[in-house]
Amino acid sequence: MEFKDLEIFQMVAEKGTITDAAKEFSYVQSNITARIQKLETELNTPLFNRHRRGMSLTPEGKKLLIYSKKILLLSDEMKKTIQSNEEPSGKLEIGTVETVIHLPKILSTYIKKYKNVDLSLFTGVTETLEEEVLNHELDGAFVTESDFHPDLVSHEVFQEELVLISDMRASSLEELKEEPLICFSKGCGYRARLEAWYKDQNIIPQKVMEFGTLETILRSIVVGLGVTFVPKSAVIHMEQSGLIQCHTLPDQYSKIKTVFIRRADTYLTSTIEKFIETIETNQQVSIKPVNC
Repeated sequence: MEFKDLEIFQMVAEKGTITDAAKEFSYVQSNITARIQKLETELNTPLFNRHRRGMSLTPEGKKLLIYSKKILLLSDEMKKTIQSNEEPSGKLEIGTVETVIHLPKILSTYIKKYKNVDLSLFTGVTETLEEEVLNHELDGAFVTESDFHPDLVSHEVFQEELVLISDMRASSLEELKEEPLICFSKGCGYRARLEAWYKDQNIIPQKVMEFGTLETILRSIVVGLGVTFVPKSAVIHMEQSGLIQCHTLPDQYSKIKTVFIRRADTYLTSTIEKFIETIETNQQVSIKPVNC
């Protein structure tokens, strides 16, 4: 049994068809079919149910998928442990919430210094990113600090203040309580903070609209569609331009930390170690405070 056989098996299980798996590997379909048949012969059991819509795992296939993921994760970790401690290299997959204002500087500093690292960035809400790090789908992620799973370790990135923002019409915080809430999907740390404030104020938002990008949310605020809760560092330029108003909430809702999380039990390669060092170096840079 070869590692490549297990990789192909996992891809067919994920895609559900030989055709789609072949495209992912740039193989001919007959090669994928032969590899699956070889694996089934070696294990003396069918791994897939074949039907018109594609392929689905048999009970035995589901068992193999669990072990296959563990084997390939260990194989990947083995490769990482023997890479040079002097020069980070290879793939680095990082997740982030959309509003990490200092992220471009961190990434730019790291990529310019370690040119052999192939860094990929994925966005999402805190809860989703936490799950992806736990499941080894990401090497780490920038998220809002919360009570994380015990298998995760966090590194503080920076602290900042969240502000409730609206268009220019409102003259008081009281007027905004009836406005629709515009936010990211459930699992967003900023949304959770604002919902906690609503709850403590006995406010039930009459309408909640979920959007997928920060840009869309901010444009919606400018045209008066509702209110949202975001880091003031992300919107200070809009406030200064007269596009929005910022409204301050008590510290228990507005003061927040962004942290970088990773699995505590994975080998700390030079690639991820140097990335954490870059984050810590960025922390030491003095940033002039701004008022919103």
